[in-house]
Amino acid sequence: MKFGVVVFPGSNCDHDMYYNLKTKLKQDVEFLWHKETSLKKCDFIILPGGFSYGDYLRSGAIAQFSPIMKSVIEHARKGKYVLGVCNGFQILCECNLLPGTLLRNINQKFICKNLYIKSSNSCLITKKINSKTPLKIPIAHAEGRYYTDQKTLKSLVSNKQIIFKYCDANGEVNMEFNPNGSMKNIAGICNKAKNVFGMMPHPERACDENLNNIDGKLIFESIIENI
Repeated sequence: MKFGVVVFPGSNCDHDMYYNLKTKLKQDVEFLWHKETSLKKCDFIILPGGFSYGDYLRSGAIAQFSPIMKSVIEHARKGKYVLGVCNGFQILCECNLLPGTLLRNINQKFICKNLYIKSSNSCLITKKINSKTPLKIPIAHAEGRYYTDQKTLKSLVSNKQIIFKYCDANGEVNMEFNPNGSMKNIAGICNKAKNVFGMMPHPERACDENLNNIDGKLIFESIIENI
């Protein structure tokens, strides 16, 4: 299997993602420049975190028009895999590969800290995660408040598309441990076909023993061992 990490102007987690896939997880991985259209035979595409095109219009709004995104959208619509992390999640929502949108944090501030999430429903990227055991994964965003209309929210629940929720260290889910005001404490979702995934927390920042946190490796190991 081969991973492709898309690089936009303003991406700042692309090298973190590449490093962990290549060095810590021993995977074949390649950077994909935003002006290209070829996915270079990559099987699993990752849109990393950062501030694509400076987020000058709206987070992810400009990146959706990059040449590479036409290929990513086609890749996803063929049932192949795509993961968007933080800004990548925002981009996936902007190009309608995932429903809903990410609004400004309810406190109107950029938040960067470690917190806990728990797996809510089983899918490819949660296969190795015990739903009763919270993962400590850092967030770093100003626009991470997931929002959608009530009809779509009901559909996400009934189709088991909510894959991560913010919680406390014991796995309790309530608004006290919701960092941004996200609906239903949503930290990550997938599409109905369960081949496109988006999450605000950064698992690539929780893969290295030197950082005293490797909880994020479970997400990548789930992918590697189940494709």
